[in-house]
Amino acid sequence: MEFGPHLMLAVLEGAVTAAVLSLTAVGLSLVFGVMRVVNVAHGEFFMLGAVLAWWIAGAFGGHAALGFLAALVVAPLAVGAMAVLADIVILKRIGYDPERTIVATIGLLYILQQVTLMSYGPEARPVAAPFNTRLALPWVEWGEAGPALYWPWGLSITSYKLAVIGAAVAVLVGVWAVMTRTRIGLVMRATQLDRDMALAFGIPVERVYALVFGFGAALAALAAVLIVPISQAHYLMGGDPLLLSFIVVIIGGLGSLPGTVVAALLIGLSDGVISVFFSPTLAKILATLLVALVLVFRPQGLFGARAA
Repeated sequence: MEFGPHLMLAVLEGAVTAAVLSLTAVGLSLVFGVMRVVNVAHGEFFMLGAVLAWWIAGAFGGHAALGFLAALVVAPLAVGAMAVLADIVILKRIGYDPERTIVATIGLLYILQQVTLMSYGPEARPVAAPFNTRLALPWVEWGEAGPALYWPWGLSITSYKLAVIGAAVAVLVGVWAVMTRTRIGLVMRATQLDRDMALAFGIPVERVYALVFGFGAALAALAAVLIVPISQAHYLMGGDPLLLSFIVVIIGGLGSLPGTVVAALLIGLSDGVISVFFSPTLAKILATLLVALVLVFRPQGLFGARAA
């Protein structure tokens, strides 16, 4: 096996994982950073995005591209609206208490999971990609006569996977622009820094919390819509994204969006490379060990601020 071409394939596959993981983890990090709420139901919002994508895409029959575009818009908005409703009905009523919100979101997790099982069923179901051209991966081989370009047999990636990477980058840039260049981003950051001072200045903190909770869930749903043509929609698919998102947020630093993106790249790329050359199980083990090392030697995370 040629090491170089297979390494390039592993890096590209890892980049797809990192792209989807970045969106999911940024949503979780945003909720914790602004609200100080650990949303254990975050993975189920991811799952809902995939299941709704299957329903919406199926409503358009044979028009795969049209159905997928509709799912890309409608599913995140619908999941975001559900999250806002959950915030108003549940989290607001318990005063966003850290301990009680963990219990409440665990309950929400099981409610969403079981309702999906009863309505959607236990089967894993695919969603057709809007385009899926296979692209051969080129490689430069250096010989005595100089560099030569060739295409290793059987090594390729689909155009849709490359589009997922590009879409995730665009969305992350948009999130950064919203947080740093808009009034609503300024309000979110003010609420994050000092809730009581934000209230004193007339900022409707509870509305900000509902918006942030919905926005975080919508990002998770968007990530699910992007990945479901590669994997499949299933009512138990929220577990791995939730676990990996927690790993990423801990490594990057609780509430740090740049740290979350860097940690997602680290975990995603390493997962791709280790899965191709060794096994996916080993990749998960090493990610867990990395969390343990971070908690021991840098509890605030790679980009988190040390507590005063």
